[in-house]
Amino acid sequence: MSDQVRRTLPNLLTIARVLLAVGFFAIIAFGLWPRSGLDPAIRQFWGNMGVVIFVVAALTDFADGFLARRWKVVSVFGRVMDPFGDKLLIIGTFVLLSSPVFLRTEATPAGGLAVFSDPDGRMVMTSGVHVWMTLVILGRELLVTSIRGVMEGLGIDFAAGWSGKWKMVLQSIAAPTALFVAVNPFALESTFWTFLRDGFVWAAVVVTVWSALPYLIRARRLVGEVEARS
Repeated sequence: MSDQVRRTLPNLLTIARVLLAVGFFAIIAFGLWPRSGLDPAIRQFWGNMGVVIFVVAALTDFADGFLARRWKVVSVFGRVMDPFGDKLLIIGTFVLLSSPVFLRTEATPAGGLAVFSDPDGRMVMTSGVHVWMTLVILGRELLVTSIRGVMEGLGIDFAAGWSGKWKMVLQSIAAPTALFVAVNPFALESTFWTFLRDGFVWAAVVVTVWSALPYLIRARRLVGEVEARS
């Protein structure tokens, strides 16, 4: 394999992830919007198509970084666009999973759709993802991105640690699982599948919060070392 291909392929995979993310968002936002007359089979088809697209996009995340490090072709473009592609895919997906697209609905006598509520009057999310979970994920990403910007502004390398990688893995499992359950009636009515969905979603949220701690500790230590040398 030529050096040109090795330099180009990781970046092409990164670009592909961004394009796949945009396509995924379009499918979820327009193909699954709960409206009167939407055929459940069509919703199921596009939802499962979304699951496949998300999985392919997530796999490009692991592939581009692995190849760039293996071939020693890490580029400025990759350092900027790789985390951007990750955050675009994950944050955008969780925003949609906690949106009205995934409010559980039921048919009305007039032939329309009404939002379903549990016995306590609370709306039910078929994805198992609530708005506060998305806010936690978004807040963590903003915090770590801000810390990384400050550290690299001081000339300190602040690459992602293992906690961040585990966070990405769990989020990449939780999101398609939540979508799969939401769009497949057999899974939504299954105790096993809903338990699996909730387990992955909650694990992703907990690990997301935990993953920020090593960054905070490392940043405090590095800043202390810089101040000590001043």
